[in-house]
Amino acid sequence: MSTLAVQLTGTGSLTRLALRRDRLMMPIWVVVTGGLVAGGVGSLEGLYGTRAQRAELAASMTANSSMRSLYGPVFDDSLGGLVAWRFGTFAAVLAAVMSLIIVVRHTREEEETGRQELLSSAVVGRRAPLTAALLAALVANAGVALLITAGLAGQGAGGALALGLAVGGTGMLFATTAAIVAQLTESARLAKGLTSAVLGLAFVLRAAGDAGNASGSSVLTLLSPIGWAENVRAFAGERWWALLLIAAAVFVQAAVAYELAGRRDVGMSFLPTRPGPAEGRLGTAAALAWRLQRGTVLGWSLGFLLGGLVFGGMVEGAADIVGDNERTREIFERMGGQSGLTDAFLATMVGMFGMIAALYAVGSVLRLHGEETSQRAEPILANAVGRVRWAAGHLVIAFGGSALIMLLSGLGLYLSYGRGLGPILGASLAQLPAIWTLAGLAALLWGAFPSAAVAGWGVAGLCLALGWIGPALDLPQSVLNVSPFGHLAKLPGGEMAWGPVGTLTAVAVALVATGLGRLRGRDLTTS
Repeated sequence: MSTLAVQLTGTGSLTRLALRRDRLMMPIWVVVTGGLVAGGVGSLEGLYGTRAQRAELAASMTANSSMRSLYGPVFDDSLGGLVAWRFGTFAAVLAAVMSLIIVVRHTREEEETGRQELLSSAVVGRRAPLTAALLAALVANAGVALLITAGLAGQGAGGALALGLAVGGTGMLFATTAAIVAQLTESARLAKGLTSAVLGLAFVLRAAGDAGNASGSSVLTLLSPIGWAENVRAFAGERWWALLLIAAAVFVQAAVAYELAGRRDVGMSFLPTRPGPAEGRLGTAAALAWRLQRGTVLGWSLGFLLGGLVFGGMVEGAADIVGDNERTREIFERMGGQSGLTDAFLATMVGMFGMIAALYAVGSVLRLHGEETSQRAEPILANAVGRVRWAAGHLVIAFGGSALIMLLSGLGLYLSYGRGLGPILGASLAQLPAIWTLAGLAALLWGAFPSAAVAGWGVAGLCLALGWIGPALDLPQSVLNVSPFGHLAKLPGGEMAWGPVGTLTAVAVALVATGLGRLRGRDLTTS
């Protein structure tokens, strides 16, 4: 048997195990990501039924640098071209997030929890775990590509295939990025954070390049993998060479990841964590929780402040974006819930920050699950520290940190826009009950059903997709209300609705209390 075959021994069994473990999370990501693109045709056709209306929309969006930075330029005014413009970048980002979660979950997280060492004691080759993780990501991205291709085939088979491959290819590119980072770091949390930072940098490069150039040929755009997917130009004279560029990057990164995987032992990394001081300086469980999560809080805080500054600069250009196009105005007003275009735009941005902040809150809560499964919680609880007090330290950071980053996003919007500090900050804080509801659900899942705790990510992703694309698809309010964000008032500009705020806050409290109650009565690291 060849050396390569030995190193890949057990790949099939590990792949089946990975797919089984992700049998709930993966289909949700695939359906949401592929479905949002495929469903875009009907909504855009209803809003822009004639060629003239679509041409007017394409011209107005491409002429505005702020909208180009958000979505990219419009390369074609056909229905397929508009779908690729409106949903392509967002779908590529979703596919990338899905992929990095899958790969880190089945590589570094398995090693961190000790499960990989147990599996490797059987007949498992050195590179089999990495191969299984990449194959699981490949299955997920292939599903996304197939849904997009099938859903848009009526607009042109070539364009549909190009867009599907661009989105799926971007997912695989960041899957291999995550595979490299998982070899370098000793922590699954750090691996996800660093890969997410690379994804964020890629988005910023593409946004900066498109803001200064309407052709998509800026150097900054071409330095970004998301810019490569954009330059596939589905339904606009497809550039198949851009797909070859993505494929080459996937191949090179996978080769690097395999080389690194063959040079280290299970559980080790090329960038080991620095040892702490010989004597501990943390006197409470809350202080330890802050020490563990302070870097995450700082990173999200900086990102939200910068995001607020960027989007606040777009507010003045909202009227220029719309011009005389009433249908475009309707989309903004439907998303922002206001008749005034400026308030509608601000409400849309605030709502977007709220839905993204929910991802922070869920991740912060699920840090408890990581501490438990990695068996770092046991030494703490072996001392005079109760389970509830230990968990409360992390929950305070999750709930308080979400309030902090929302305040900073509102401050950034105000500093860039220059007007309405009170209403903007109030609108930002009004998102907290919905954020806390999703965080509370994550706390309940972890406390009561730890084996299903990862489902908190799926619920948060579904709410994000509903809030982002639901208004554009003109989904009924009953569907939008599946997300807690669908019950909130659209601020600033609208009338504050205290009833939903009180109800959602009470629900969040009840979810957390129930999760903590179940935590007290169950064994650690078991369901």
